[in-house]
Amino acid sequence: MIDRRVRYLQLAFNDDLRTAAPIVLGLPREERILVEAGTPFIKREGMAGVMALRKFWPHGLVADIKTTDGGAEEIEMVAGAGATAATVMGSCPQETLEVFIAACDYYGVDSLIDMLGVIDPLAVMRGLSGPPTGVVLHLGRDEESTRGKAIQYRHVTRVRSKFAQCSQRDIQRCERGGGEHRAPGQAVARYPVGQRRRGHGKAVLGDD
Repeated sequence: MIDRRVRYLQLAFNDDLRTAAPIVLGLPREERILVEAGTPFIKREGMAGVMALRKFWPHGLVADIKTTDGGAEEIEMVAGAGATAATVMGSCPQETLEVFIAACDYYGVDSLIDMLGVIDPLAVMRGLSGPPTGVVLHLGRDEESTRGKAIQYRHVTRVRSKFAQCSQRDIQRCERGGGEHRAPGQAVARYPVGQRRRGHGKAVLGDD
């Protein structure tokens, strides 16, 4: 499970296992490094790919599955494959969010709500009976080429006012560096590795 007192480096792999394997195997065995099985990676390699990354990497493993329905079943699959964290779309039905978070709690997996395309992340959070481990704010890969489009960091302030204890300094650092942010007191710098398209920054909030 993610320790909110620790700062992490998250490396995202969006291509295939052949690309990811030698890089992951060459990483220092450092608990503060999180390896991410990106959505394209999982679509190419399936749960077998997640299981392979688990064999290569003994620490935090994020499965970016972007669940939209069937939350319990999908968490059962990624937990069985060795993932320690997973994502669900904030735009999916509230029932799915609730089931997803409950399943993550049951299997000991960190729950992350991806707010891609969500106009009001705080409204999504307010509707939940219990908070997830974190909230992810970011631009989609298809949005990156839209001139002037940026992550709405005002949502970071709004969400943290209700569910987290982030400092404004950390938010400003995230804005400058395009990294991820988890709270309280925890930042995650995220870098796409070996992928065909340029990556994007994310802001991630955790509950207090």
